Amino acid sequence: MNPRKAALATALAAALLAGPGIAQAAPSATPPPHEQVAAATITWTLERASNPTADQQSAYTQITSAMNAAVARYNNLSDLGKSITVRYDTSVPTADGNLNGTIRFGSNRSYMTERTALHEIAHTIGVGTSAGWSSHGGNSGTWTGAQATALVRQFDGSSAKLSTGGGHFWPYGLNYDNEFSGTAADRHVRIVEAMVRDGL
Repeated sequence: MNPRKAALATALAAALLAGPGIAQAAPSATPPPHEQVAAATITWTLERASNPTADQQSAYTQITSAMNAAVARYNNLSDLGKSITVRYDTSVPTADGNLNGTIRFGSNRSYMTERTALHEIAHTIGVGTSAGWSSHGGNSGTWTGAQATALVRQFDGSSAKLSTGGGHFWPYGLNYDNEFSGTAADRHVRIVEAMVRDGL
């Protein structure tokens, strides 16, 4: 292009861009950052004697191992949150969990396992201990909440149900040692989380 035509083209382009009705694209703005809500987590602390006996120290070691495994599984597979206080209490025959966030392990070492810890954490979240448990069939023989029912059917087929009684549920309630496996433990956590979505 000769210099005269180049100058004319540049002038024409400048006039067009300056004229009415010509919009120039604004530089793309960076989208505002979205606030991300952190997933809830389960945390726990063990109450220890200031000068523990050999029995207490042995119990603390086993309880710590069991609780660490159970809490890691809950935190890896769910967004459930709870602050739990754990005690070693020789007056407890097995172990128990309360909605107030307390778990007590008795002196029987066979209950100081991940299976028991998972089961008792479920009680602190509301299984067998909350008003939601009762209102969703927890005491009537069958869980009526749609989320947990759909999940157990996904696991076990279209006719599967969650049976309830005595503050417990099955399958996947981990009520006895022979119910424990890696798959059952994972499903336990997911069902408890679904029960919470149901209104546990």
